[in-house]
Amino acid sequence: MNRQLTSTQAFWLGHLHHAFSVGQPLSHYADKQGLCFADLMAWRNRLMVQSIVVPDMHRPNRFVSVAVVT
Repeated sequence: MNRQLTSTQAFWLGHLHHAFSVGQPLSHYADKQGLCFADLMAWRNRLMVQSIVVPDMHRPNRFVSVAVVT
């Protein structure tokens, strides 16, 4: 189904796509763009509920492999 986005939906979806394309966590992206992180997350959730495909969030690796030499 092809649906027309409102200007507000397009605005937030554009930011979500851009954050994903530059590989930044949404919190960092929002801060650098002067956006409220809570608003960005709320719109991400709202778009998903409306069955609009949103990009995955960038999640940096939390663990680093370590080689132990004895």
